[in-house]
Amino acid sequence: MSAASAPSQARARTPAPEPVDQRQLRTVVLASLLGTTVEWYDFFLYSTAAGLVFNKLFFPTADGTVGTMLSFATFAVGFVARPVGGLLFGHIGDRLGRKRTLAFTMSMMGLSTALIGLLPTYDQVGIVAPALLLVLRVAQGVALGGEWAGAVLLAVEYGPQGRKGRFGSYPQIGLALGLALGTGVFALLSDALSEAAFVDYGWRIAFLVSLVLVVVGLTVRLRIEETPAFRAVRRLQELPRSTPLVELVREPVARRHLLLGMLARWGEGAAFNTWGVFAITYATDTLHLHRTPVLLAVTAAALVMAVLIPVSGAAVDRRGARSVYGAGMTAFACSVFPAFWLFGTGGAAAFAAALVVALGIVHAWFYGAQGTLFAALFATPVRYTGMSFVYQVSGIFASGITPLIMTALLAAGSGSPWWACGYLALTGLVSVWATNRLRTEDLHMATGAPAAASDAPAPAAVRG
Repeated sequence: MSAASAPSQARARTPAPEPVDQRQLRTVVLASLLGTTVEWYDFFLYSTAAGLVFNKLFFPTADGTVGTMLSFATFAVGFVARPVGGLLFGHIGDRLGRKRTLAFTMSMMGLSTALIGLLPTYDQVGIVAPALLLVLRVAQGVALGGEWAGAVLLAVEYGPQGRKGRFGSYPQIGLALGLALGTGVFALLSDALSEAAFVDYGWRIAFLVSLVLVVVGLTVRLRIEETPAFRAVRRLQELPRSTPLVELVREPVARRHLLLGMLARWGEGAAFNTWGVFAITYATDTLHLHRTPVLLAVTAAALVMAVLIPVSGAAVDRRGARSVYGAGMTAFACSVFPAFWLFGTGGAAAFAAALVVALGIVHAWFYGAQGTLFAALFATPVRYTGMSFVYQVSGIFASGITPLIMTALLAAGSGSPWWACGYLALTGLVSVWATNRLRTEDLHMATGAPAAASDAPAPAAVRG
């Protein structure tokens, strides 16, 4: 009998949740938060460098727009690689456990990032330079593909009933802190060094710092035990008998959640990669703002986001993940045109204000709910794979190509952002539609209501 089709009696014979002391809970929260912070710092260092440095050092062309688009193309490759990592490490995480999988993904990400900081440039070795950059970007994508779902599960599966929304939001803070660290370090280096020194070696320092962060993160992460939910599945011998993805595709409701989950993710991916990636290039190249205040604006918005994400998590425990996420997506669709209008007023202060609202406040509201929402779509034995599939496969169209699409639409509009705004609003509305189609009774870990012990193994989706 497969885990995806296990009889409902599996819930009845599941042992009571193992007691977890508060010290262990604090370590779990710290481990999941540090892990995602390091992973996102590494991943978004590349996105920041793609628009500011890599287009000059690895893709020099006479046309600056072409160089920027080539640089963003390698940025997108990381998102294409993420589903590979998601399925690979999701499979391992559902069979061998969350802890060991997460230790490996963090090590892989840190090494790849540090090696980028040591790469020769196009002027030094020719075509070999962008080729090596591409390989390391793929490695980054594979590592992050296995990280996100595991880190969220670490927190959610340890989270006490009635507080799973808040626990599920803690790893999400890592995205904001990782972005803040990445842009903050770049801003400090840019301000402290001359333009020539920054382009020559300054940007490399930010990439090499990753090794220090990885050591700290691994030290904490290796101190935790496997999650109670996975231990329960292992004791009951309910691990997937076949490939977890096959189990998911076979079950109709789980298959439906895979598709709807990816559409629900579209607006979030487009939003973040607009405000956190494209906006930097748009502000410096189109609005002609100085690089340092632009980076500091992104850093400030990311810090506001980090503070507000737990507020969203607390709201999930009161109102439900679907409701909070859908409201946030609606706010995103409505805020796109006003944000770009404010960008266009031309000042650094206006740019910062718009970014703090769009990224720091609106994005925090739906992103804080996302981890718990996606974890609730799938049963424990196939949850790592299901979450990874939804988040990472959708990342190709929702996240990876967003800077390319935005750059192309900006060029098509002769510098006017309104075509690009229309695209962003569309992604938000599609996500609202998909989120509303997720039936609450199908969700496994519906926060705010009693659930089966320890999120025990169950059918791949609970039918209402």
